[in-house]
Amino acid sequence: MQRRSWFLLVLFAALFTSVVYCPTVVRAQEASVSRKVKSKVAPVYPELAKKMAISGTVRVAIVVATNGSVKSTKVLGGHPLLIDSAVDAVRKWKFESGPDDTPGVVEFKFQPEN
Repeated sequence: MQRRSWFLLVLFAALFTSVVYCPTVVRAQEASVSRKVKSKVAPVYPELAKKMAISGTVRVAIVVATNGSVKSTKVLGGHPLLIDSAVDAVRKWKFESGPDDTPGVVEFKFQPEN
């Protein structure tokens, strides 16, 4: 039983240090939308992606409604572990109001820090 406790302690320590000392960031988002962004919400780097050191760019096509909210989204590309976080974030963005719906593309760059 003592051997199992020792193993669990070492496993916990290894996981804890990898989470604490393996910071990750989402680099500046690029938006190719003709309307000005009033507020952005940064995506959360998924824990599993952090542990696996997954990086990449997620591209999301959006349609901005006349009131400035994101009306619809469509994923154009990106790692499956990063997509949900990017879509959840961009749905919370707010743009200036406009006379018509406006299409655009937003890119999120997920990258572990070294």
